[in-house]
This record gives sequence, C-alpha cells and structure tokens, in this order.
Amino acid sequence: MKKKDVKQISAREVCSITFRGFKLLYHMQPRAILTGVLLAIWGALTPYVGISFSAQIIDELAGGRDPERLWTLVIWTLCSAAGIALVSALLSRWNNAENEKMWSSYRHLFVAKNLDMDFVRIDDPETHKMLHTIEQNDWGGGWGLMQILRNLNSIISPVFSILGGIVLTITLFTSRVPESAGRWTILDNPLFLVGIISVMVAVPCVSSLISNKAGAYYAQNSGNHNLANRLFSWFGFMGHNKSAAANMRMYRIDRICMTHSLDKTGLFDSHGYFANLNRGKVGVLKMASGTVSHIFTLIIYLYVCLKAWAGAFGVGGITQYISAVSIIAGSVGEFLSIWGSIRNNAPFVKLFFEYMDLPNVMYQGSLTTEKRSDKKYTVEFRNVSFKYPGTDIWALRNVSMQFRIGQQLAVVGKNGSGKTTFIKLLCRLYDPTEGEILLNGVDIRKYDYHDYMDIFSVVFQDFKLFPYTIGQNVASAEEYDAYRVKDCLVKAGFGERLAEMENGLETYLYKDRRDDGINISGGEAQKIALARALYKDSPFIILDEPTAALDPIAEAEIYSKFNDIVGDRTAIYISHRLSSCRFCDEIAVFDQGNVVQVGSHDSLVEEDGLYRELWYAQAQYYTE
Repeated sequence: MKKKDVKQISAREVCSITFRGFKLLYHMQPRAILTGVLLAIWGALTPYVGISFSAQIIDELAGGRDPERLWTLVIWTLCSAAGIALVSALLSRWNNAENEKMWSSYRHLFVAKNLDMDFVRIDDPETHKMLHTIEQNDWGGGWGLMQILRNLNSIISPVFSILGGIVLTITLFTSRVPESAGRWTILDNPLFLVGIISVMVAVPCVSSLISNKAGAYYAQNSGNHNLANRLFSWFGFMGHNKSAAANMRMYRIDRICMTHSLDKTGLFDSHGYFANLNRGKVGVLKMASGTVSHIFTLIIYLYVCLKAWAGAFGVGGITQYISAVSIIAGSVGEFLSIWGSIRNNAPFVKLFFEYMDLPNVMYQGSLTTEKRSDKKYTVEFRNVSFKYPGTDIWALRNVSMQFRIGQQLAVVGKNGSGKTTFIKLLCRLYDPTEGEILLNGVDIRKYDYHDYMDIFSVVFQDFKLFPYTIGQNVASAEEYDAYRVKDCLVKAGFGERLAEMENGLETYLYKDRRDDGINISGGEAQKIALARALYKDSPFIILDEPTAALDPIAEAEIYSKFNDIVGDRTAIYISHRLSSCRFCDEIAVFDQGNVVQVGSHDSLVEEDGLYRELWYAQAQYYTE
C-alpha cells in the first residue's frame, strides 16, 4: 500500500471495512471467534489472581506471620496457578483447531470466487495482479482479512486487562495518607490525584502513537516488501526447482542467484531500505516510544512508593499496585497499538473486498440447451468481430461461417491469426464485441451459461491433469463408469500403457498425494486429456494441437482412427501441422483475424493462397 492510501481512509471507513471483515469471518467460522475471545479474556484476567495472592502473602509476612494463613494462601496460589495453566492449555488447543478451520475457509473464499468468475475476468492480467498482491500482503506482512481476527483477539485482551487492573487499583487512590504524615498528605489532594491519573493515561497514549507512526512505515512500504519477497522466493529457492535443474547447470544460473543472495542492499538486508529506516526515522521513533514508557514506569513507582512510605498501605500493596498499574499502562499502550494496526490494515482489507466484489460482466441467459441424443446441433458465426479488453486491435474481424452436423473442421493459420480466439468465442469464454454466434438459430448468450458449455469437450493446448487416479482424471469425478473410461483411453491410444499398470484405472498420477503415484510423459498426458474429452461425450469436440507432444508413430495412429474416435460428433481441430489436416472435411484458414480461405485440403493446395504457401513451406522438409 502506498502512503496516500493509508491516509485517505477515514476512521469511519476503517471501522466500516473492519466490521464488514469481522462479519465475514464470523460467518465463516463463528467458533474461531468465540474461542479467540474466551482465550483473550481468560489471558487478560488471570494474571490478577496471582498478583492478588502475592500481595496478601507479602502483607502476611510483613505483618502477623500466621503460619496457618500463609499455608492457606500458598496452597490457593499454587492451585489457582495450576488450574489457570490447565484451562489456558485447553482453550489454546481449542482455539488453534478452530483457527485451522478458519484458515481453510479463508482459502476456500478465493477458490469459490475464482470458480465463479467469468473467464474474461479471470483471464484479465489486472485480476491476476490484484489476487497476487492480496496473497503477497497476507503471506509477507500478514496484512488483510485474517489480520482482523488477530487484531480482534489482541484488542480484547487489553480491554479486560484494563478493567481488571482498575478493580485492583481503585484502593491505590482511595487509601488515604494518615494526618500524621504531615506534608505527604498532599498525595491525597484531588488536584494531585487528577494530575497523576492524567499522566497515567497520557503517557501510554503518547508512547503508542509514536510506536504506531513507526509501524505505519512498514504498511506504507508493503509493495516493496512484496517485491522483495518475490525476488527472495524466486532466486533463493531456484535450486529446489526440479524443472530448472538442467538449465541451472548448463548455463550457471546459480551465479545470478548468488548475486541476489549476497546483495547487502536488498530490502531486508543489512544495508537495505528497512535497515536504513531502523537506523533512522523508525529507530528514533521506537527509541522515543520506549523512553516515554520508561518515564511512565518511573512515575508509577515513585507515586506508589511515596504513598506506602507515607503509610497509606503496606508492603503487599506496593506489589499489587505497581503490578496492576503497569499492566494497565501496558494494556492502554497495546490497545492503541492495535488500533494503529487496524487502521494500517484497513486498506489491505479494502483491496480484498474489491477483489471479492468484482462483478461478472457476461450476460447470464436462462434458456435450456436442448438435449439431443442424435447430437444434431448447428452453430453459426455471423459477422463476428472481437477485441480483447484493454486493446484496440481486432483479434477477429467479420468472421462468418457455419458448422455442418458431424463435420470435421480444421482451423489453421500463423501464430496470432485468431485461431484460439475463435475457439474461446465458440465456447463462450468470451462474448463477441460485434456480431453474434447462434446455436440452432438462437444467440448463445440467451442460453444458460453452464448448460451451453456442456455441449463442448475441449482439449486445450495447455490442458491440465490432476494428482488423482487415471479414472478420476478421465471422468472428472470420484465415481465413474470404469468400462467407459477404459474404452476412451484405448481409443485415445493409451490402452497398452494402461495394461502395464498394476493398479489400472486406480493408478494415481504424479506423487503429490501418493508416494506410489506415477509420472507420465507429455505424450501420455495428452492421450489422457483426449480420453477425458471423449468421456464427456459432448456433441462438439475441439482439439487444440492434440498431438503436439506425440511422436510421429503415435500421431499417425491417432489420425488413422480419428473418425472412430470422434464418431458422430462435430469436430474442430486446431493445428500447425498441415499434414494432419488432410483427414478433415473442411479447412478454415485464418490470417490476421480473418477467415481468408475455406475448403478441402486438395482444393486449397491447388489454389493460390496462404494454405498452399504454408503447405509447401512445411512439405519441403519432408522432400528432397
């Protein structure tokens, strides 16, 4: 957060944002709030039990020295200490368990929000930047929503400490100095009492305000803090990165890492920004805060000792009052420090809610997509144009085409020609800027969003498999039809590899969850992803470079039985390898966001144009 962001938030807005955060936390895990409050109250009040018993023991030792009474006081002191320790441990354990649940619920908030977001929103770099900043604020400086929970527990403790301390210190001011003390009776003068109480309140306030000003420097520099954490996480742990190990050794990247590791001017290092702050402004402020606190301690000791010297109370009272007043002073300072933390934290909570309040912008239709067993769906692009958010460049311009039922369409073109954008619009990950896309003659925006997406199975170029069983990866569910899963894997060319696996479909991928998980090659992963698309059994199947990671033999095998794999579905196939397009009924050639050619492979090769140019550019590497 920048300095201006902290200053711009008024006390009223701080309270409003913090209260909204508290309500959300309470809704997530109310017992975490309850246990935190109970633990804070318990921790605030129990020290006074020991102080009270200690004062009575000292008074008895200085006075009557009755053995029976001393034994009684000692036993009660020990029993109360044991009981307090036991209850504290139980409350602490309960609170820790509930806080773990709270943390899981907190992470689930982001998962739920991200899954609910329109793809257009989640694909926006600004959204990623905002989420990354929130995570860095949380992991780096502890700022954000969860800080509200920590502040809540921290602020309750001093409140009850102050209340408990007041109960034990009332007699400090009501105990009168005897008339025989002479001039020391001035300690009972109402003006003197008002002055002492004013000092007792003012000094901790001043100390805390100075301390808060020092703490504000860290909040104001959270952006630099986050950057330093990212650099440290990247360069400091690159040696642990398995995927980078080969390049680290071949190109001696470790030398760059060492440069950052040995840099003494880094943010957290001995000559860095925070070190200089602590040697300068922040150090001076902290020193001033500590000095003021010690002045307060001196004043309290002096006042209590003078009243005891004058005969207002005994030696035990000195122990009781100094301990109680010191706790009150520390609690007042702690209370004000927590308020400073709440104020500094408010901009970070505000950013969190800005993220959570990001609206979905895509129109949510209500029509149900017709469930046709014959998969007879027609899709038409009608004068479709599209610009990505934040740019004036047309990714697609005036694209018009219609898919025939059961057609196998290849989409080809140079990088950046609009192929992937075309697929994103078809799947309604984005909506057209101009024009319309029709499903069975109806604008796709009028259909229920999730219902419409169910008619597509897509193997994206950057597909993702998960550390679950092979069967669960194919079915995208915990329970699945084993016969169908196996059939899809065989069709996708994974049958022989599956037969070699001892646990078959129950074999776990990767070792994230199970030590007996297996690592698979890129080509094998691509086959499983293809089987997943087949298992969904949608009327449209879209393959974005589905054989890019396969060897030539495996690729030829897939193509030779592609008709059997696709069946009666309408298939759209994106590829840079034009040799793989020959089996398609029709080929659409994209160039600079336009469809410049449409036809079969044979007709396009005979026709002067971009397809012929691309075809022979690739063919030369396979001919003499």
